[in-house]
Amino acid sequence: MSDDGAHGLTIIAFIGSVFSPYYGWSRAQDPFDHCAMNVVLYGRPGRFAMTERKAGSLSRSQDHIAIGPSSMHWDGTELTVRIDERGAPVPRPIRGTIRLRPSGITAGPFHLDAGERHRWWPMAPASRVEVALTEPGLSWQGSGYFDTNDGDEPLSDAFTSWTWCRAELPDGAAILYDVNHRNGGGRSLSLRFGFDGARRDIRPPLPAALPPTGFWRMPRATRSDDGRSRVLQTFEDTPFYSRSLLASTLAGEPVRAVHESLSLGRFRNPLVQLMLPFKMPRPL
Repeated sequence: MSDDGAHGLTIIAFIGSVFSPYYGWSRAQDPFDHCAMNVVLYGRPGRFAMTERKAGSLSRSQDHIAIGPSSMHWDGTELTVRIDERGAPVPRPIRGTIRLRPSGITAGPFHLDAGERHRWWPMAPASRVEVALTEPGLSWQGSGYFDTNDGDEPLSDAFTSWTWCRAELPDGAAILYDVNHRNGGGRSLSLRFGFDGARRDIRPPLPAALPPTGFWRMPRATRSDDGRSRVLQTFEDTPFYSRSLLASTLAGEPVRAVHESLSLGRFRNPLVQLMLPFKMPRPL
């Protein structure tokens, strides 16, 4: 998010694009043949790109990944992301450079399920970001977050839904992650990290109700110190996913939290699967 709150940006490098209908329909189930650099720009102007590419478009090493014309490179202190994508369903370009500088790196991953088949590592919960886009022409600085996920089976085999949110604190960041397991039960994480990446104690916040999204009526919920939270802006309202900006209280501080809700039950709906290619093209 930009410091003035006017812009937001999400970038996800997928190897084995977990929301890809093509991956789900594929007989080979080869993750390397279903890669994408998902780029979403919020505010004005807005952009969305998630072009799926085959294995020949992927290159990677210990500190570098490239998917088609876009790439990420880590030099030990800074992550540089170079974007060259075309949006969908409206084919508007997204080009530019993003630099993320973590203030500290956390200790390691968390397991989201009892079988330890799904792992999540919030590597840099508190970072500074510089955004310099040529298409559209836009530059800003702000607060950023960097994580990584990997798993040994489709998400929808393990989970029915989850909610997640991240908020910057005066001394670091707080993250809430609540997952519901397909076989019953779930896991609730209440995390707080200092700027150095060290984990600190946090009192688990109380459940806080949120209204569903406006068009697709996606359910939303979160947690906060006083059991109250307010939606400031809805960035994404889709049949199975929402991303929002919330006003809450965490670790005793008033915060603005980026929040997401995911319904994997909705994602599995055949009608939703047929809709996805309009926003996720896959060149022949």
